[in-house]
Amino acid sequence: MRALVDTNVILDVLLNREAFLPASADVWIANEQKLFEGFVSAITPVNVYYVARSSKRDKVTARSLAATVLEVFQICPLSVAELRAAVPSPVSDYEDAVQVIQSLAAQVDVIVTRDVKDFANSPIRAVTPAEFVKELQDK
Repeated sequence: MRALVDTNVILDVLLNREAFLPASADVWIANEQKLFEGFVSAITPVNVYYVARSSKRDKVTARSLAATVLEVFQICPLSVAELRAAVPSPVSDYEDAVQVIQSLAAQVDVIVTRDVKDFANSPIRAVTPAEFVKELQDK
């Protein structure tokens, strides 16, 4: 199974967001154990850096967190054509629309996100981290 892991799930782990950490960490660990093919958007490392800096992390730490994402997950490439294709998307948030377009190009089966409602109009199904881990366990 191929899954795009949304930035919010990645940040839960990297920033140790306690309320969301258990399920998000399970997704991260399952990826490291190769229980699925884990992808992130090409914009995810940039978003990780930005949010880490906004969370008072120094530049070196923020870059290290971005580098960790590059090491652990496969990156969905991003082209100008994909950026353009996301503009008229029925997915209301542009960033999420970009991730959907990238997921289609990468032949991803599912998007793992805490914000499932944001992907309501996505042609690729979206599930929470807990739902995804349960699917992996039920395989």
